[in-house]
Amino acid sequence: MRLSVPDLSRLALVALLSAPAHIASAEAIPSREQVLATVNGTDITLGHLIVLRSGLPEQYAQVDPQVLLDGLLNQLVQQTLLAQSFEGEPSAQVQLLIENEKRALVASEAINRVLESSVSEEAIQAMYEARYLDAEPVKEYSAAHILLKTEEDAEEIIAKLDAGEEFAALARDFSEGPTGPNGGDLGWFAEGVMVEPFFEAVAALDAGEISGPVQTDFGWHVIYLKETRSRERPELEATRAEIEAALRREALDAELERLESLAIIERPDLSDLDASLINDATVLER
Repeated sequence: MRLSVPDLSRLALVALLSAPAHIASAEAIPSREQVLATVNGTDITLGHLIVLRSGLPEQYAQVDPQVLLDGLLNQLVQQTLLAQSFEGEPSAQVQLLIENEKRALVASEAINRVLESSVSEEAIQAMYEARYLDAEPVKEYSAAHILLKTEEDAEEIIAKLDAGEEFAALARDFSEGPTGPNGGDLGWFAEGVMVEPFFEAVAALDAGEISGPVQTDFGWHVIYLKETRSRERPELEATRAEIEAALRREALDAELERLESLAIIERPDLSDLDASLINDATVLER
């Protein structure tokens, strides 16, 4: 049987990939510099493959590692061949993409360095105490609503409720809002979650009461307050993720403020610039 060039290349590649693995297991741990292929003098390393693999969607975790390695390495070999065959300078779009990508990647690494030192147990404890140690219990509300287009529609729903019809059934039949199919239920919420006119109406009700028509930017509401409860101060562990995220935001904001204070940033007057130009890819060709 005579092997074609692709077959020979594949066999050579398998030999190349399998041999170092045995050596590495016996002599040393592989490093990112381990060469997996060389194309006209340009090395493709284990590091190149790992970085390429890290950017793939999660479903690629189900692919056999050997199949994935072979496929990614073949992709890099082909890309290298194509890149080496290109004559002249890349297009303006490609050069700008490279600049943007490099800027974003280096900025991401700078962010990671800032965030690494921003979260400590001491900082978490301090923020927890500042936020929650002396906090008053928070009143929470469990309510449902029926969203309608007009005040007259809301009055008609209230009349049906007064006649003994069930709130949840009316919500399923008449509500314009996304909660209609589940009887208008809004779950538990505290002040600051709902728009102000809605929350004010809820807060004025006693448990078991139904409001009159309430207008917001979304339409007209008929609100049913099911019950209320008092949420006590949360334990530290329940707020840890929230506090860690807040510490990271604060650290990044502070670092950006510091960098801006040290930088010379010049912004020309853009009032005459047509903002729609950012949607015009033909500008890249000028």
